[in-house]
Amino acid sequence: MAAPTSKQLFLGALQGRPTPRVPVAPLAVHFCARVAGISLHRYTSDAGALADAVLRTHERFRPDAVCLSADTWVSAQAMGARVGALGEDQPWGGLGEARVRTAAEIDRLPPPDAERQGRYPLMLEALRRVVAGVGDEAAVVACFDQYPFSLAAALMGINELMLALDDDPPLVRALMERCLDYGLAYGRALAAAGADVLSGGDSPAGLIGPRRYREFALPYEQRLIAGLQAATGKPVSLHICGETGPLLADLARSGADLLEIDYRTDLAQASRAVGPDIALWGNLDPVGVLVRGHPAEVRRVARQALAAAAAVRPGRFVLGSGCTLAVETPFANVEALIGAVSG
Repeated sequence: MAAPTSKQLFLGALQGRPTPRVPVAPLAVHFCARVAGISLHRYTSDAGALADAVLRTHERFRPDAVCLSADTWVSAQAMGARVGALGEDQPWGGLGEARVRTAAEIDRLPPPDAERQGRYPLMLEALRRVVAGVGDEAAVVACFDQYPFSLAAALMGINELMLALDDDPPLVRALMERCLDYGLAYGRALAAAGADVLSGGDSPAGLIGPRRYREFALPYEQRLIAGLQAATGKPVSLHICGETGPLLADLARSGADLLEIDYRTDLAQASRAVGPDIALWGNLDPVGVLVRGHPAEVRRVARQALAAAAAVRPGRFVLGSGCTLAVETPFANVEALIGAVSG
C-alpha cells in the first residue's frame, strides 16, 4: 500500500482517521513573501506573486498543508471599507474613517459578490494557482478572512463596536448579519476554487469575555460554520488569538472541525476541554520559540506539544505554530518544526 500523501495525512487527521504520523504545517502567511523575496505590498495585491510565494514556501519546506491568506481586510474592503497599503513592507490595512456607524449605512451595504468585489477576485485567482501547483501533495487551507464579529470590528472600529455592545446591540447584530452573508459567499467561492479546508479568524471576540462571547460572537460563528459545511462539505477552522482557556468549552460548541490554538493556551487543557471529536492545530510560540529560539529548542518544544496532545487524544492533531509565522522566522527553525514529527 502506498504511503499517504501530505494532503491525505492532514485531512485524515481532521477526520480522526489513523495516520502513520502527526501532520505538521506552520501558519505561513506573510512569511511566504520573504521566502519568495517580494514585498508584503506585492504579496497582498498581486495574485500571481501571492500564489508563487505560497508555492515557493511549499517547495522549500514541504509542510503537509499550505495557507492562502493576504491580510485581515479582504472582506472589509469588499464591503466598501477604505483599505490600502500602509507601506511597501506592510500588508494592507484600514484607512480613514469607519465604514459603518449607523443602521442606514448597513442598509446601503451591497449584497456580496465574490467574483467582483475588492480583492475577492485576486484571492480566488491566487487560490486556483496554488491548488494547481500543489496538486495532491499538500492540503490547501484558504482563509475566508474574518468571522462576523471580527469583520464588524473592522467595519465599525473596534472601540466603537465595544461601546455598541451595550449602547446599541441591535445595530451590532444587524451589521453582523451582513458580515455573515459575506462570509458565506466568500467561503463558498473559495471552496469552489479548490480549497480543501476553510479557515477564518475571530480574534476580537476573544477580548469580550465568555458571557458576551456567547451572546454576540458564538451564534454567528455557529451559523457561518454550519452554513459553509452544508454548502461545501469542507472542514471549517476557527482561530482566536491569545489565551482562550475561558472560551474552550464554547469553542467546542462552535461546530468547527478544527480549532487553531494559540501558544498562550495550554494545549493539554485545550485537548481535554474540546474533546476527541474536534481537531486541534498548534501551538508553538511564533516569536519566543520560532523566531528567537534555536533549532534544538524548536524540536524540543515541538515534541512537548506532540506529547501533550497524544496524552489526551490519540489523533486529530496538527503540529504547527500558535499563530502566523513572523516574517523574520529563521528558515532553520521552520525546518526543525517540520522535522520534529519524523523522530
